[in-house]
Amino acid sequence: MVVYSFYIFDRHTECIYNKRWIPRPTSGGSVPARPPTEISNGEVNGGGRQRYGALSVADDAKLIFGTIFSLRNMVRKLGGPDDNFISFRTGQYKLHYYETPTNIKFVMLTDIKTNNLRIVLHQIYVNLYVEFVVKNPLSPVEHPGGEGVNNELFELGLESFINAAL
Repeated sequence: MVVYSFYIFDRHTECIYNKRWIPRPTSGGSVPARPPTEISNGEVNGGGRQRYGALSVADDAKLIFGTIFSLRNMVRKLGGPDDNFISFRTGQYKLHYYETPTNIKFVMLTDIKTNNLRIVLHQIYVNLYVEFVVKNPLSPVEHPGGEGVNNELFELGLESFINAAL
């Protein structure tokens, strides 16, 4: 299984964390010949406007959030309030979604052959996000203006969890 990227959105629709392991495939179906890119908190080379393909990191996060927002609302309108949006698949990638009771949204993009990762995203929330971000007295409760999760233990834990679990 290949993990392309991981996003965390807060309840104010801000992307508070993102990380890319390898680039997503292009529309032609092949992976670009660029080296893997790691991006955390949307800040690369001192700014959040790092270009990835034709989109900046901030624009990419906005498109991901808009997609999950629209699909989640469509599932709730068509299926009722008890139905949940879990994932969707295109020809190039699969998007996995988990929303916490506090409206923190976890999104992971993987290859299309990957099974449902809702349990994995829940484990990332419980074992990493809550332990290293929520329980950290130095971490802000709110993330105004897109101020991201800046916690080295969380990043190291996420990296090792992804490598071990997947």
